[in-house]
Amino acid sequence: MKIKKIETQIVKAPLKTPFKTALRTVTHLEDLVVTIHADKGLIGYGEGASTAVITGETLKSMRGAIEHIKPMLIGREVEDFNALLRTIEHSMIHNTTIKSALEMALYDLLAQSLKLPLYRLLGGSQTKFETDITISLNDIDTMIEDCQNAIELGYGILKIKVGESIAKDYDRIRTIAESFPDTTLRIDANQAWSPKESVRLLQKLENQGIVTELIEQPVKANDFRGMKYIKERTITPLLADESVFSAKQAIELLEMDACDLINIKLAKCGGISHALKIADIAELYDVKCMIGCMLEGPISVGGAVHVASARSNIITMLDLDGASLLATNPVEGGVLFNESEIVITESYGLGIRKIY
Repeated sequence: MKIKKIETQIVKAPLKTPFKTALRTVTHLEDLVVTIHADKGLIGYGEGASTAVITGETLKSMRGAIEHIKPMLIGREVEDFNALLRTIEHSMIHNTTIKSALEMALYDLLAQSLKLPLYRLLGGSQTKFETDITISLNDIDTMIEDCQNAIELGYGILKIKVGESIAKDYDRIRTIAESFPDTTLRIDANQAWSPKESVRLLQKLENQGIVTELIEQPVKANDFRGMKYIKERTITPLLADESVFSAKQAIELLEMDACDLINIKLAKCGGISHALKIADIAELYDVKCMIGCMLEGPISVGGAVHVASARSNIITMLDLDGASLLATNPVEGGVLFNESEIVITESYGLGIRKIY
């Protein structure tokens, strides 16, 4: 089965409410969908979000990258799968989101050709999952209201975005924890604190008996020593996100004993094959993983769910709320998203039927 052509299109969808973090504010989804067409009529789908503040990629740069890589792939056999993945990986440095989208489309094609759902091709068996939902960074009253609305929709795990100031962030976390004592809270500072600020805030929460499931990436991505400093002085499990783009970074961080958990994102690491590699590395260190997403649509988030199934013994936490944050769904088919409940269908590949 040969690759006949590769195309792209932009998909747009409004968000239910603005998505606010310490890094950015977003009001709508605008992703690049990649389609790889095979000579036997099958189409593989991949998707990538423009997240310049994290990966450095824009819609324009991703389209340019596709034009650069296309000649290296067209005309080749899909079954020459590992060689195709290596071609994508070595085609250029960085550009992890567009590499992920291309990988995803190839995995989708291969699974379809074998008449398998992608999760089964990857060796998975679990088909039902629970995700958290992100509570955007806002004033405390708004965040309390957003938490209440999420709980009423059935969410039992909330990811609380912080990162304005230590004093205000402490008040946010304390107030939310006291208001919803039966709800699991994950705190994400998106690199906004210093190591000493992180320790001071976390110790204050811990000394007052305010329990959160984890603290995610409190310091700058390249501050591995800062991560280690925090881990050595606090009890709250420390989740590395932006610090881990690659398998090599995962090894370095784990060798330093500088985190308790790793957040895998396809757009960060370069695709499904790299995500599986990071999960396997984490297993060697007896470290559990979360699988997360950027603000992405149902295709790429769905791909991450299939990865979660393939490594369900290591990927024990899901932060895959991207599709649930959308006011409208630009995709027909694929993984089923019903607020906190996610279900993989038995459709072949990713199961995508149509892009609106």
